[in-house]
Amino acid sequence: MVDPAHTIVSFRVRHLGISRIRGTFRTVTGSVKIANELGSALIDIKIDLTSVDTNNEKRDGHLQGPDFFDVENDSTMRFASTSIDVERGTITGDLTLRGTTRPIELRAEFHGVDTDHYGNTKAGFSATGALDRTDFGIDFQVALDSGGILLANEIKLEIDVQLLQPAD
Repeated sequence: MVDPAHTIVSFRVRHLGISRIRGTFRTVTGSVKIANELGSALIDIKIDLTSVDTNNEKRDGHLQGPDFFDVENDSTMRFASTSIDVERGTITGDLTLRGTTRPIELRAEFHGVDTDHYGNTKAGFSATGALDRTDFGIDFQVALDSGGILLANEIKLEIDVQLLQPAD
């Protein structure tokens, strides 16, 4: 299972075309079922959209509203893997957000397995990817006097996951 104390999902988006806004999701749950071969693993991750944190309470509230995540109607973003290519270091899966499911490919890196001081087996992974927010019905936009736009459509994702198999 995903160890929520050692897992973080973060994102960044270009703002005004001149800077980046970064945020994290504080609540991530899920499971990874590993078969004999890593390429046959099944990944199912759920992200609580109400846990978004951009270090700005007003912005977080706006992100949770109907212009962006619309948590009143669905407060969970879900990623379910469909294939893992160990040779290429990619994980392909379906990302569901705001009731829309689209395929996404993540570049992944396995960091190893170890046992903690309580006897629990831990495994670490990281992944990166990008999505177009308009593919999920998030098309809030403000035109700027300069001709630019307030927010880029591309959202970059960074994921650090620690898996936990409790000691017997």
